[in-house]
Amino acid sequence: MKLHIFIGCIFMLFATASFAAGSTLAGYHMKVDTSDIKSLQRGARIFVNYCMGCHSAAYMRYNRLGKDLGITEEVLKSNFMFGTDKPGDTMNIAMRKSDALGFFGIAPPDLSVIARSRGVDWLYGYFMTFYSDPAKPFGVNNLQFKDVAMPHVLWELQGTHKPVYKTVTHKDGTEVEVIDGLEQVSPGKLTPEEYKATIHDLINFLVYLSEPAKLQRQKIGIWVIIYLLSFLVLAYLLKNEYWKDIN
Repeated sequence: MKLHIFIGCIFMLFATASFAAGSTLAGYHMKVDTSDIKSLQRGARIFVNYCMGCHSAAYMRYNRLGKDLGITEEVLKSNFMFGTDKPGDTMNIAMRKSDALGFFGIAPPDLSVIARSRGVDWLYGYFMTFYSDPAKPFGVNNLQFKDVAMPHVLWELQGTHKPVYKTVTHKDGTEVEVIDGLEQVSPGKLTPEEYKATIHDLINFLVYLSEPAKLQRQKIGIWVIIYLLSFLVLAYLLKNEYWKDIN
């Protein structure tokens, strides 16, 4: 194998798999940083307080969460766990699937790998674009997920919004009204910037939740790459030494 080909193969190991992305609204993009432990802690708190009433994270155990995010068992028990939950239990919910079907018409999905299946930008657009829609059972709709069956559980933080329409004329001359944006009707407990920061922390946590071992894998990967590059140099020098009389 030629040297430049081998080096190319080595550097391909630096490539990281991107999250699967669904159809994403224009203008809704964010970067995550799962090395920001404080952000992950805040995101975990938001997830437990606002999401776990209906959504489970059945692939994550409380004690793994505590270990990774630096949360003590006492804090886990008092702030993250409910009822008879134990530190070794997975993050399941009490609501039965049959009850969820009756309440919402659809069982809320487990969120263990939602960041990988939907994508970061999709989630950001989703949490940012709830708006009032009296025709819907819960009085809200969503630009990212049309006819969403979930209520806007973060409305108290974000406030309420209404759609702003514009008229679009098609080539055949027909005119239709489409949503051009959202306008705030009533403020929430957080300012728009504070709400964006809250959503950033929540999505950051969901990304961590989708692949808890990523940080550890990346740290190990750096040392593996250093080892392979060092071995490459030694192997190349050894090859030259063995083959110098032939070449």
